[in-house]
Amino acid sequence: MPLAVYILGLGIFTQGTSEFMLSGLLPNLADDLDVSIPDAGLLISAFAIGMVVGAPLLAVATLKWPRRTALVALQAAFIAAHVVGALAPGYGVLFVTRVISALAYAGFWGVAVATAVALVPANAKGKAVAVVAGGLTLATIIGVPAGTVLSQFAGWRAAFWGVALLTLVSLACSVFAIPGGRGSAEETRTVRAELRAMARPQLWLSYAVTAFSFGAVIVTFSYLASLLTDVTGLADGWVPVLLALFGVGGLLGMVVGGRTAEAYPIRTLALGTGVLAVTSALLAVLAENTVVTVVLVFVLGMAGYVTNPILQSRVFVVAPGAPTLVGATNTSAFNVGNTLAPALGGMTINAGFGFASVAWVGAGLAAAGLLGTLWAGHLQYRSGPVKGSVVAGGGRRQDQDQERTETPV
Repeated sequence: MPLAVYILGLGIFTQGTSEFMLSGLLPNLADDLDVSIPDAGLLISAFAIGMVVGAPLLAVATLKWPRRTALVALQAAFIAAHVVGALAPGYGVLFVTRVISALAYAGFWGVAVATAVALVPANAKGKAVAVVAGGLTLATIIGVPAGTVLSQFAGWRAAFWGVALLTLVSLACSVFAIPGGRGSAEETRTVRAELRAMARPQLWLSYAVTAFSFGAVIVTFSYLASLLTDVTGLADGWVPVLLALFGVGGLLGMVVGGRTAEAYPIRTLALGTGVLAVTSALLAVLAENTVVTVVLVFVLGMAGYVTNPILQSRVFVVAPGAPTLVGATNTSAFNVGNTLAPALGGMTINAGFGFASVAWVGAGLAAAGLLGTLWAGHLQYRSGPVKGSVVAGGGRRQDQDQERTETPV
């Protein structure tokens, strides 16, 4: 795997830490800025909405740029927003910097995935995407807890400075590790050409599966701490341990998904969403059992993230003529799930069904993702394989076997 792919993963790690770290900074931040916890929580929503809007907009804005230039510029904007955020005199300025950070991060996601796919041979695209997306998983395991600890000792602003510094390191590495110039036909595409290449129903069905599948895991994860303390009855000190266990499961899922993304996309995606649906339902029913809950949290992380490399990479197979916009729009699809699913979970809690009810929401969303996956496979079977689809082995016989047994979402 080229060093540049790992550098792209580092960029996702540094920026992804900022995406999720506010959940651990809210009490400190709210006290310092003299706002309520719900108002401080809007900073998280602002970031998610910025991701949804920013990914396609920034992809269009930087489409004709050399990818290294786009990656460096987007990280520079992200750093600047965090410096201003760390110095923010009040809530309003910080809110604006969160939106700007999300826009830059969303653009970086789209360009980073497209760059990683372009840097490796066809039989390694899924693994390359897994490495890049794995940066976000590591952010949840390492970056977010580290930011929380740093804020407890030095204030929430220190966490912002830390993210800015780490992203500066990532930017410097990008300058030296990412190939410069255009160098391929992919980077001379126009917006019109990429939009034409995206006019495929299978692609938009894939986006729907992405939103359902990621929403299914994030809705339970969003309220997991409350579920563990209020339903399972664990002490507060065990919550970070269980969250870390979830992250370890997610990291293992990413590794497995990265290895099977090219050879068995539909099977892996169907298995992942199916296990996610069952695990979520079991958690909703058995959350009062401590031992079972611990196991289910680990499985939830693994099933939730084993699909990630497939969801990230298959859109490039379905619409190879739009390498930048398909990845950027897929980032928006992830964040649609990231935004709407927790809102649905909050509605069930407010309706009086308790914290365990969010797992039922996750089960329903996962079931919808499974149905979408099976439908996509059925449609592709009827229409024939996508030209240019690839498998892990690279041989012609394997290509033929892939066409008969597997189809991209």
